[in-house]
Amino acid sequence: MQIYLASDHAGFAFKNHIKEFLLGKGYDVEDCGPFVFDKDDDYPDFVSKAAEAVSKDPKNAVGILCANTGQAEAILANKYKNVRCALFYAPAIAVGTVDVTGRKSTDPLEIINLARDHNDANMLSLSGKFMEISIAEQAVERFLKTPFSNAERHVRRIEKIKKLELGMKNKE
Repeated sequence: MQIYLASDHAGFAFKNHIKEFLLGKGYDVEDCGPFVFDKDDDYPDFVSKAAEAVSKDPKNAVGILCANTGQAEAILANKYKNVRCALFYAPAIAVGTVDVTGRKSTDPLEIINLARDHNDANMLSLSGKFMEISIAEQAVERFLKTPFSNAERHVRRIEKIKKLELGMKNKE
């Protein structure tokens, strides 16, 4: 699996930490920038490189985006065909909610599992402003180790997304 990293200037140090974390675990990592801190840089210059790479090889490549909020980076990444970028702010357990099976969630990183298991997300945008680096490491590891379920209903829904992507491209 090839992992593409990118950030905004606010996520520069965050990205570099995640890069070292992943390299230390033996992952194949390509840094799409930025490569130096510049408070005036523009995240689309770097996030677009990571998203384009994942778009070209959505089965074997994933992307990790590190930013202040992660919102704009996820929005940009999701403009690319074959990219499904999930946004993660911080660990959370929805108050008073119970899933369709009646099970109450107790896993504060469960949304990461669902992004992979249900949506086959291939990019993860992280908000460094709302989490500690140890949580970011856990989130990245969970993202990389959780497989897509291949459940028929999830495959069907992703296929519908792909058809919509083509329709939208044809309208441009």
